[in-house]
Amino acid sequence: MLRNLLTVGGWTMLSRLLGLVRDQLLAMFLGAGAVQDAYQIAFRLPNMFRRLFGEGALNAAFVPLFTARYEEQGRKQALLLAGQAFSLLLLWLTFLTLLAEIFMPWVIDLIAPGFRHSGAERFTLAVQLTRITMPYTVLICGAALVAGILNARSHFAAASAAYISFNIVGIAAILVGAYCGQHSVAPASAWGITLSGIVQLAGLLWAAKRAGVMPPLVRPTLSADIKRLLRRMMPGLIGSGVTQINLTIDTIIATLLPTGSISWLYFADRVNQLPLGVLGAALGTTLLPLFTRHITANDRPALQASLNRALDYALLLSLPAMIGLFSLAPEIMATLFGYGHFTPRDVHNSAAALRMYALGLPAFIIVKLLAPAFFAEGDTTTPVRIGFVTLGLNLALNLLLYRSLAHLAPPLASTLAALVNMLALGWMLWRRDSFLPTMTSLTRAGRILGAGMLMGLWAWGGTALFAPNLPNWHALPKLGMLMLLISSSAALYGGLLLLLGVLNLTELRARLLQRLKR
Repeated sequence: MLRNLLTVGGWTMLSRLLGLVRDQLLAMFLGAGAVQDAYQIAFRLPNMFRRLFGEGALNAAFVPLFTARYEEQGRKQALLLAGQAFSLLLLWLTFLTLLAEIFMPWVIDLIAPGFRHSGAERFTLAVQLTRITMPYTVLICGAALVAGILNARSHFAAASAAYISFNIVGIAAILVGAYCGQHSVAPASAWGITLSGIVQLAGLLWAAKRAGVMPPLVRPTLSADIKRLLRRMMPGLIGSGVTQINLTIDTIIATLLPTGSISWLYFADRVNQLPLGVLGAALGTTLLPLFTRHITANDRPALQASLNRALDYALLLSLPAMIGLFSLAPEIMATLFGYGHFTPRDVHNSAAALRMYALGLPAFIIVKLLAPAFFAEGDTTTPVRIGFVTLGLNLALNLLLYRSLAHLAPPLASTLAALVNMLALGWMLWRRDSFLPTMTSLTRAGRILGAGMLMGLWAWGGTALFAPNLPNWHALPKLGMLMLLISSSAALYGGLLLLLGVLNLTELRARLLQRLKR
C-alpha cells in the first residue's frame, strides 16, 4: 500500500509541478484579459464533464464492481462488463459533445452570460475555442475508465503517469503557439487540450493491452450490470454535481464582471488548490477505511478520538497554509505569474482573490475530513443535502456581493459557504455522538492558531522590512527572497509549536527512530 501511495503521489506531484509551469506560460503569453477569459471558459466546460462523468463518481462505482466480477467470475466476464461500460460512456459523451458543438453559442450564453454583452471578442473567441476543446470530454472520460481498470488490477504507475501528458502536451502547444505568433497562443493551447486527451487515452489503452485488461468494443446495451453501475453512480454524480454547479455559479458571476476577472480567479484558485488538493485528498482517502473499521466495531470512543486527531492534523497544516497565503499573496502571485503580459494590475487583483480563497482553506479541508465519517456509516445523502443548502447560500452571496466587491465576490462567497458546510457537518456528527471535541483538542487548536498568527506577522513584517517592493524585482532575486520568507516562517512556526507544547521534540525523535527501524 505504501509503495502504491508513493507511486501515485510521486506522479501526482510531478503533474502538479508541470501544471504550474503550464499556468505560468499561459499567464506570460496571454496575460489576464479577454483572450485568457475566453480560453478559461473553453477549458472549463469539458473539464466540468470530466469531473462529472470521468472521475470520482464513475470510478467509485465501477472499480468495486469490476474487481468483484474479476474475482468471482474471472477476467473474461470482468472485461465484458468493462467493455459495456466503455462503449456506453463513449456513446453518451459523443452525443453530448455533438449537441454542444452544434449549439455552442447558446451554451456559452448559458455558462458565460456576460460575454455577449461586454463585446464580441470574448464571446466569439470563447465559442471558437470551446468547439476545439469539447472533444476532450469524450477522450478524457474514456481514459478515466481505462485508468480505473488498471487501478483495479494494481497497475497504478501507468494510470498515474498518463495524466502528466496533459501538462506536457499543453506546455508544448503553448510554446508552439508562441513561436507562431501572439494570436496563435490561445488556439494552439486549445488544440493542445484535445490532443492531450488523445495521448492519454492511447497511452492507457496501450498499458491496458500490455497488462491483459484491454476492454473489448461491444455494442452498448443497458444490461443489468450497467443499470447496477448507474444506480451506484447516482449519489456520486449528485455530490459532484453540487460542486460543479458551485463552480459554474462562480464562473457565471465572473463573466458579468470586468474583463480579466475570470483569469484573476483562475490563477488565484490554482495556487489555493496546491495545499487543498494535497491535504484534502490525503485526508479523504486515508480516513474512510479507518472510520469504517470503528463503525463496524461499534466503537464510538475510537471514532471520536480518530476524528479529533485528524482535525488536529488538519489544523496543524491548514492554518499556517491559510495564514501564509494571506500574508504573502502579492509576493506569491508576482513570483509565479508576474511576467510578460501578466501586468502588476493582474498580480494585485489575483492576489486579492487568493486572500479570499485562502480564508476558506481550513474549512474546505475539514469538510473533506468530516464527510468520510458519514460515508463510513453508509450515509451518502446527508453531506449531499447539506451541499445543496450551501449551494443556495453560495448563489445568494454571489448575487448580493458581486456589484460591490466585483471579482472578490465569488471567492468570498465560496469561503463563507464552506464555513457553513463545515459547521453543519460537524454539528450533525456531534448530534450522532460521532464527533466530540475534548478540552485538550480545543486548547491545542488555540495554540496552533496562535503560532500561525505569529508566523503570519513575521512573514508580513519580514516582507515590509526586507522586501517592500518584491513584486517588481527581477525573477531570480524575487524567487530567492520568497523562498527565504517561506522557509524562515516555517522554521518560526515549528519553533513556536515546540515552545507552546503542541509538538514534543523527544516524542518526534522517538517516532522517527521507530519508523526507521521498520
